[in-house]
Amino acid sequence: MNLPSKNVYTRLAPSRIHGVGVIAIKDIKKDTNIFYGDEDTKMVWVEKKQLKNLLPAKKRLYEDFCVIIKKKRKVLYGCPVNFNMMTVSWYLNHSDNPNVFCDKNYVFHALNDIKKGEELTVNYDSYSL
Repeated sequence: MNLPSKNVYTRLAPSRIHGVGVIAIKDIKKDTNIFYGDEDTKMVWVEKKQLKNLLPAKKRLYEDFCVIIKKKRKVLYGCPVNFNMMTVSWYLNHSDNPNVFCDKNYVFHALNDIKKGEELTVNYDSYSL
């Protein structure tokens, strides 16, 4: 049996950028699929108009954590199936000079070698509004 820590490269920790961030717990080689197993995690798409009657604190979850896209004049939020089930990847902070990229399937890879202790960042504009 593989231990649950197999292919785990990161953990959540206080961020120097904003609030909580994703920090490397070991060196990560360029092109590594950083959040192994996330590709099997389902994401659901919710129309912005469905959020209009939510409490402000719940609306904020969508603004803070979801992928936001426009499709046929609709604004859609790509969300975890349940916000209680977010993986570490949902906590990546934004950078204009990131060390992580997101592919078309929302799988995150190292743009370059990342050192243990370094915060992982991604450019949100590359996959979200």
